[in-house]
Amino acid sequence: MLDNHQKNIATFIHLSTFSRFIIPLGNFIGPIILWVSNKDKSEFIDAHGKQAINFQISVLLYAIILGTISIPFLIFNIFNGFDFINFNGFYDFHFNIGKPSPLLYVGGALGGLAILGFILELVFIIKASLKARDGELYQYPFTINFIK
Repeated sequence: MLDNHQKNIATFIHLSTFSRFIIPLGNFIGPIILWVSNKDKSEFIDAHGKQAINFQISVLLYAIILGTISIPFLIFNIFNGFDFINFNGFYDFHFNIGKPSPLLYVGGALGGLAILGFILELVFIIKASLKARDGELYQYPFTINFIK
């Protein structure tokens, strides 16, 4: 039988991932501290702690992969056209915009994918914390189970 204390701890495990906005690596430190100190008290807390930590590790892995793919597009796009501003005196000053590179579109799409991933991460964390509050188990989508 689940009591309110177990539900609250499971909820705070998920919500503690938002501490990354205040503390560096808080999305790992907060859930790990709460999970390790309370995992022996309840299987419910243990399951939610594992899910929250696995999800955060998975998000980190996806961000590293996306960053590794998108950084070369950014570098090639920056060094592609160096004559962006031509300044030949005050009377002959103009911008040379030119035609955008296809790399710009690929990099923009990857950036949009990163923003979408961030929004989905926030939605999944809130949904998981609401499920924990209600006493239900929640499986994060797209999660690799590192801790079983």
